[in-house]
Amino acid sequence: LIFQCNHVLFGSSITVDRIFTAKFLDIWSMPGWIDNGAVLVSSVTCALLLAVIVEKSKKCLDFSVTLFLIHVMACTFYGGIPSTWDWWIVHVLGVIIMILLGEFFCSRRELSDIPLLAI
Repeated sequence: LIFQCNHVLFGSSITVDRIFTAKFLDIWSMPGWIDNGAVLVSSVTCALLLAVIVEKSKKCLDFSVTLFLIHVMACTFYGGIPSTWDWWIVHVLGVIIMILLGEFFCSRRELSDIPLLAI
């Protein structure tokens, strides 16, 4: 969905290469930051989903790292081990964002009041 928005707003082509290869991620150019932004926005989206699916802040680290490792394996199978520093910097930053926001959202959900029935 994020890549489709990039296509409509910025006119960038949509390919699977944008998800599974490192050739479009570049922290030194503006077109690269469009894809970097998509990775970071997806990390925030995953953090929100962690609060809904996982519901425990202690498990957010495990789920986030597992999802990252699955993505690294998929990228490796698709186009080889990512070899650029840009790819690793953006994705590790995304994992850190996902862990911190996921734990924050989960802890907020755990600490919320339990609604009681008014009889």
